[in-house]
Amino acid sequence: MAKAVVNADTCVGCEACPGTCPVDAIAMEESKAVINVDACIECGSCVPACPTSAISQ
Repeated sequence: MAKAVVNADTCVGCEACPGTCPVDAIAMEESKAVINVDACIECGSCVPACPTSAISQ
């Protein structure tokens, strides 16, 4: 696996992903999801939570 990455152009700021992260590595900044790559454990739980497929690994 790999660290999660957010496509800011596709992210609509719905806030569906932060609650799925078991280590709280996702924050919302300026209405966009931002991944803390140092905290990300590469579990992938955020990827299917995104309704616009803005998060990938």
